[in-house]
Amino acid sequence: MMRFHLIGLVVLAGLSAQAPAQAQQPPSVERRVERLEQQLRAVQRRVFPNGNVQPEVGEPPAPAGPAAAAGGDAMTSLTQRVDALETQLRALTGQIEENGYRTRQLEEQVARLRTDLTARLDRVDPPAPAPLPVPAVVEPRPEPAVETPPEPAPAAAVPASAEEAYSVGYRLWDRRHYAEAQIALEAAATRYPTGRWISWIRNLQGRAYLDDGKPATAARILLANYTDNPRGDRAADSLYYLGEALTQLNRRTEACRVYAELARVYPNMRDQLRAQLPEARRTARCTAD
Repeated sequence: MMRFHLIGLVVLAGLSAQAPAQAQQPPSVERRVERLEQQLRAVQRRVFPNGNVQPEVGEPPAPAGPAAAAGGDAMTSLTQRVDALETQLRALTGQIEENGYRTRQLEEQVARLRTDLTARLDRVDPPAPAPLPVPAVVEPRPEPAVETPPEPAPAAAVPASAEEAYSVGYRLWDRRHYAEAQIALEAAATRYPTGRWISWIRNLQGRAYLDDGKPATAARILLANYTDNPRGDRAADSLYYLGEALTQLNRRTEACRVYAELARVYPNMRDQLRAQLPEARRTARCTAD
C-alpha cells in the first residue's frame, strides 16, 4: 500500500511539472489520470469495503462563469481531478494508519489479559520454593561385596511422532492416571514443540492438571496454549477450560471475561463446546450479555 502511495505521488509530481505541456497534449495526460483514478477506486474498495468514504473521485463540476477556451477547460478539469486524487490519497493513508493502530490495540489487550491472569494465578498458587540442601552424613565404608550387577530395565519406547506421543498421554489421562499423563504430555511437548499436535498436547496437559485438582497450574498451561497459538486446533478448547479453572479458583469475573472472549473470537467453535458454554456461564454466575 505504501508503494502504491509513493507511485501516486510521483505521478502527481510529474503532472505538476508538465503543466505547460498538458495544454498541447490533454488526451494523453487525461488517459494517465483516468488510469490513476481507476487504481485508486480499486484500492478504495479494499480499504473501505462498505463504500463509506468521502470524497469520491469523480467528474469535476462544470466551471462557473463564461466558457473558457477549449485548452483552458481541459486544463481546469485535469487540475480538479488531480486535486481530488490527492484528497483521496490522504484519506486512504489515514485509514491504513487507523487500521494499524486498531491491530496494535488488539495485540496489547491480549498481552494485558495474559499478564493479568498470570499475576493473579501466581498469587493463588505461588511456585514451590527450592528444597533446602540436606547435609551429608559420613558413615564408615565397609568393604563392598562382589556381586553380579543387575540387568538394566528396558527403556521405554520413544514415540515415533507427535501424534503417537499425544496418544500415550491421552491413554493415561483417559484411565485417570493424571500424574503420569502430565509427565508424558510434558515430554511430548518438549520433544515436539511445533506443528499441529502441540495444540492438542498442551490442551490435554492443562486438562490433566484440572482433573487432578490443580486448577492454578492448569490455568497457566491453558492460557499459554491459547495466547501462544490462537489458531491451533484446540485453542478454543483451552479458552473454555481456562474458564473452568478460573471458576474453580473463585475468579468468576475473569472466568466470565474468558467465556465472552471465547464466543467472540471463535463463533464457529466445536458443537460440544457450544453446548457446554451456557452451563459453564451459569456456574460462573455470568450476567446475560
